[in-house]
Amino acid sequence: MKVNRLTACGNWVLDRFPLTKLWNDHMAHYYAPKNFNFWYFFGSLALLVLVNQLLTGILLTMNYKPDAKLAFDSVEYIMRDVNWGWLIRYMHSTGASAFFIVIYLHMFRGIIYGSYKQPRELIWIFGMLIFLCLMAEAFMGYLLPWGQMSYWGAQVIISLFSAIPFVGDDLSLWVRGDYVVSDATLNRFFAFHVISVPLVLVLLIFLHIVALHEVGSNNPDGIEIKKYKGKNGIPLDGIPFHPYYTVKDIVGVAVFLIFFAAVIFYMPEMGGFFLEADNFIPADPLKTPEHIAPLWYFTPFYAILRAVPDKFAGVIAMFGSIAVLFVLPWLDRSPVKSIRYRGGIFKKALFFFVISFFALGYLGTQPATPTLTIFARVFTLIYFGFFLLMPIYTRWEKPKPVPKRLTKSFSMEGFVPEVKSVIEEMTIEDKGFVLFGSSEFKRKPNPEGIRNVLFRLAKKIKTSLE
Repeated sequence: MKVNRLTACGNWVLDRFPLTKLWNDHMAHYYAPKNFNFWYFFGSLALLVLVNQLLTGILLTMNYKPDAKLAFDSVEYIMRDVNWGWLIRYMHSTGASAFFIVIYLHMFRGIIYGSYKQPRELIWIFGMLIFLCLMAEAFMGYLLPWGQMSYWGAQVIISLFSAIPFVGDDLSLWVRGDYVVSDATLNRFFAFHVISVPLVLVLLIFLHIVALHEVGSNNPDGIEIKKYKGKNGIPLDGIPFHPYYTVKDIVGVAVFLIFFAAVIFYMPEMGGFFLEADNFIPADPLKTPEHIAPLWYFTPFYAILRAVPDKFAGVIAMFGSIAVLFVLPWLDRSPVKSIRYRGGIFKKALFFFVISFFALGYLGTQPATPTLTIFARVFTLIYFGFFLLMPIYTRWEKPKPVPKRLTKSFSMEGFVPEVKSVIEEMTIEDKGFVLFGSSEFKRKPNPEGIRNVLFRLAKKIKTSLE
């Protein structure tokens, strides 16, 4: 009797809301390419971190006071007196950095596999709008603890708007709500961080996913699986997203949570990259920190800003370094999508771009000495050169032939024996030598085997670049 009532209740809901249709369209009957690899974990991980940020953010607001006199003490109260408050705060602060790590890797995967190219230009643009919202969300949330670095970081970043001709001073005043960063700034940043930006962010993520499922997912080969369908209309190289990729994503989530928990419980400050020491000191408008720098996920763009001698030109360069990502689909003129089939020029350009991004990220954390400024200018030119010269070098290079059907995906069955053979080559048996104190695994390093393996690896890297 109870089962019948539950069934009737479920049918009543389904008659009025297309829950089954939504599940089929976006999960059970959504066919994704069968050769997804490691790089395709980061989309689902981004959703996981988003949920973490929303839930922990709601819990934090229950005890946080958006008042310049009470904000810092309320954070200390959360950390010391609220049950599990320290855990919620660290989950939120670590989650912010984890969000950007996942998003940067997600964007990098889009670049190497050409996920921004036709017909996925709109997906890429929605993704970049999400990235902008995340930057705004992180910047506004960074002020809320009302520590020294929060206060002075906001003061420096907001003052950049004053460099804009004619409207700069009025714009800075409007953003702050006062002539200096004050209680009015804290209140409006709290409102934007907790309500406005998250609403826009959730909407953009919804549009991003809908646009993705409309044209279909890209894959490591950059081949459109919708071109080859069976008699039943199902792509020959596609498999249902559920249960295959939902189960696979659960594995990725488990591995991610291990690292996430390790950071939370053992190194939540991450040596000052996730939480700076100065932010454990209450904000003091009369005492400027010796070196003001944003959190690590802003430092590449901050380094570009400081690399330009003119303040207004630096602001243009900083915003231009983000804006150029929006037009990436139209800068790339290569006939192929995936890096697997591109020529050596693109691979070399991408390598130098990655080096420049990491280098700018490091330089943004350091004081602006004359020597480091020169390095920042060099890496800024490399950063912009990757994008602005793309219409030229993507036409020059000769791509490899692209197969009509998907190639074999990564397989653990083939990977494990290969690793085992490499280990055996790099070690030799020795009855008198015990590795790691094990009485079963009696092997010692083999210099000749190690040298041979390194030579083969170097040769593979050289071949892939060529």
